Amino acid sequence: MLTSKQRAYLRGLSTKLETILIIGKGEINDNIIRQADTALTARELIKGRVLETSALSVRESAEKIAEECNADLVTVIGSKFVLYRQNPDDPKIVLPKTKNK
Repeated sequence: MLTSKQRAYLRGLSTKLETILIIGKGEINDNIIRQADTALTARELIKGRVLETSALSVRESAEKIAEECNADLVTVIGSKFVLYRQNPDDPKIVLPKTKNK
């Protein structure tokens, strides 16, 4: 579970990312999930886009992919979304620490 500070940090990093995952009228299938899973393992942070022809909304699509890939949904803006999953073997992104009370 990401904190708001960590989400803000990841949103900042995502502005430079290219969109690598595109969901169209073909909906979310095993191929899309596999592509997202592979990209999350390699990059940890990915940006996706949902075309207007999709039957699912952007949030519904992003939440479904995040759930299937065991990732966190960072943000949904317009037709784009950002997902994050830390690579346990080779972490590339260091998140800000949370304060313990």
